[in-house]
Amino acid sequence: MGFLFKIYKNDETKENLQNFFDYCIRQIELSIRETGYGDATINKKMKEYVNLLFSIIDKINDWELKDNQKKMDIFINYLDDGHNFDNYVDYFEKYRIFLTKNSFNNLSKDIITL
Repeated sequence: MGFLFKIYKNDETKENLQNFFDYCIRQIELSIRETGYGDATINKKMKEYVNLLFSIIDKINDWELKDNQKKMDIFINYLDDGHNFDNYVDYFEKYRIFLTKNSFNNLSKDIITL
C-alpha cells in the first residue's frame, strides 16, 4: 500500500485515495475481528498497523534515489526474514515500475466502487 500511495499521491484525487485507504483499513479491521480479538485489542492493533504504514511510506518516499543497500536496510528494519532481502528489493522495484505504467483507476476501480 505504501508504494501505491507514493506513486499515485500526485496523480489521483485525495478523495479517491482516501476512499481506497478507508476500504483497506476496514478490511484489516475486519480480519482482526474475525480472529476473535476484543474492541480494545482491535483499536490497539489498528493504531499499530496505521503507524507502521505511515512509517513505511516515510521511508520509501525517496525510494528511487536510494541505492540497493539502503533499500535492503528498509526491509531489514520491517521484516523478520533473515535473508533474501535483495529479492524484496527486486520485487518492489518491479512493483513500483508496474504501478507507474498503470493508472490508479485501473488498479482500484472495483474497490472504490464498493
